[in-house]
Amino acid sequence: MKKFISMALISALMLTMFASCQNGSNTSASSASSEQSSSEASSEASSEPESSEESSEESSEEASSEAAVETLDASMNIAFLKGPTGLGALQLMDKAEKGETAVDYNITIVASAEEVVSGIGSGEFDLAAAPSNLASTLYNKTSGKVSLVANNALGVLYLMQKGDVTVSTIEDLRGMDIISSGEGTTAQYVVDYILTANGIDPETDVNITYYTEHAEAATALASAENAVAVLPQPFVTTVALQNEGISIALDLTEEWEKVTDGNQLVMGSIIGRNEYIEANPEAMDAFLTEYAASTAWVNENPAEAGALSEQFGLFPAAVATKAIPNCNITFMEGDEMKKNAENFLSIMFDYAPATIGGAMPEDDFYFAR
Repeated sequence: MKKFISMALISALMLTMFASCQNGSNTSASSASSEQSSSEASSEASSEPESSEESSEESSEEASSEAAVETLDASMNIAFLKGPTGLGALQLMDKAEKGETAVDYNITIVASAEEVVSGIGSGEFDLAAAPSNLASTLYNKTSGKVSLVANNALGVLYLMQKGDVTVSTIEDLRGMDIISSGEGTTAQYVVDYILTANGIDPETDVNITYYTEHAEAATALASAENAVAVLPQPFVTTVALQNEGISIALDLTEEWEKVTDGNQLVMGSIIGRNEYIEANPEAMDAFLTEYAASTAWVNENPAEAGALSEQFGLFPAAVATKAIPNCNITFMEGDEMKKNAENFLSIMFDYAPATIGGAMPEDDFYFAR
């Protein structure tokens, strides 16, 4: 009996210990589970602010991006000539196409100054690239309804030679036939002025044949056996790359500076209709800023600009890339523009008043923002 009681007590004690061990095991598991849940909750809690932060940053970046392309409630119709002024606007064209400009630009590339005159006169164009003397002529013809907005190109004219013809000085041109383009524009008047300053009468001592477009003059030179021609960049580069027998004889910018005491040859300008300019001051301010940036970018990135030139149908990439460093693409506005333009126009006026429309423009001709 005593033995039975002892066995029963031992069994009860073992059951109690087993239950206690089980409870301890369950408590440890529960504690581990609780710690794991707490850790996961903590991890989720700590990740939530980070996710929120990232979301906030993304929203900020998106808002910033949207602000960068936000446009003014204005549009602008602009014409650029197929030449240095068109090349200088390449970044502007690219950004306008992508909707990354402050103004809705409608850009047209034209081949001749005549298209600029008709487009500005009819109101088709609000702003346009034009030879500097033409800007003054339109100002006089419209009784001051046109303003000079910026200068965008300096000297771009070169005298080219082909075949057995050799030209070392301006005097060598006496008695020659000369192919040219730009009749009635800065190109003609610059050549006439240089010839006259060197004692050569443009009317009687040489025979100049003018073509309507620069490309036509370049083709005429290429097809001739022996010839000389006055061409602007980048047509100079185009015709020289395509024809081994054609080379540059004289840089007419250097010849201009020789006979004008070093004055800058301000050949290209941006002009605008005063009706548009006065009604859209914010758009004008935005344009000047974006166009200035475009000309700087083109000068600094000729290869990338060359690719855009081909994309927008101006010139093949190889031609534009090689020509850009020699195109004298520039940007001048305000007082700098006025000073250089007045010097150029006064030289032309003294030579022949008709070349700038018969009179020097008044101060209201020069736009300043």
